[in-house]
Amino acid sequence: MPVIEVTDLVKEFRRPKRHEGSFAGIRTLLTREYTVNRAVDGISFRIEPGEIVGYLGPNGAGKSTSIKMLTGILVPTSGTVRVAGATPWRDRARNARQIGVVFGQRSQLWWDLPLRDSLWLIGRLYDVPAGRFAEKQKQFTELLDLGSFLDTPVRQLSLGQRMRGDLAAAMLYDPSILYLDEPTVGLDIVAKERIRGFVAELNRESGTTVVLTTHDLDDVEELCQRIVLIDHGKVAYDGDVDELKARYAPHRELVVRTEHLDEVEGAEIVRREDGKVWLRFDPARTSPARLVAAVLAEHRVTDLSIVEPELESVIHRIYADRG
Repeated sequence: MPVIEVTDLVKEFRRPKRHEGSFAGIRTLLTREYTVNRAVDGISFRIEPGEIVGYLGPNGAGKSTSIKMLTGILVPTSGTVRVAGATPWRDRARNARQIGVVFGQRSQLWWDLPLRDSLWLIGRLYDVPAGRFAEKQKQFTELLDLGSFLDTPVRQLSLGQRMRGDLAAAMLYDPSILYLDEPTVGLDIVAKERIRGFVAELNRESGTTVVLTTHDLDDVEELCQRIVLIDHGKVAYDGDVDELKARYAPHRELVVRTEHLDEVEGAEIVRREDGKVWLRFDPARTSPARLVAAVLAEHRVTDLSIVEPELESVIHRIYADRG
């Protein structure tokens, strides 16, 4: 059974239509005309227990609105959502115990309290037994390297430290589902790797289902096996990361450092620079091993590598094609 099931989800926002002229205010009040913006337009998907899914889209695509419906913050205009057997906006208490949420620009920690006290309060709010709380705090302190700032007030923490504290807070009560909204935004490389490692460990050891919304596609490359791509309130793609690359960027490049390479069967020379030659080929038609063998048989090669398309460029191409 899917842990998250979304069917024909729609969310519309209505705003009063403004009129111009001397009696604009009175006319607006009396006519009650509205402008309707459909932010989410019939989205459907299912997420199985233990999946890590990248939920992606440009600003204004509808992903944040749909995440708010999944977490119970917003009520949909139509359609259904089931999260671990609960309807989020109807079964708020039950849903809250089943999900952990981390928003990159907001914190659930108490600003003036030390991180240790914030974690303790969250443990009490969710009725985490004392022994279990001590076990989870010890585990997260090690995984997220919290020890050096557990007794520091949250307002004095760096962004990376606060994000690690928020992750610990979100998982203290063992929710089965974790929503991450821009968890690595503004962080340095070390902090990003620490958070990615923590998420991967949670998924591997506890089977936590993760829905990741991010603009940092390195997060997706490292963590996700599947992408749900949203554009203009609709699902533009739902499937495997490698399948996405194969469908929208089927070519690969063989980069060779050699001299006097002018032609290779099954590949096209697209660039030359600093003694290197870039050969573009379609792996569905030309075997990479055969192409490498053909180059090595005819040329003295000092270095070579195969370059895969970057996820970021693939997604940009999809949005460009859709207009």
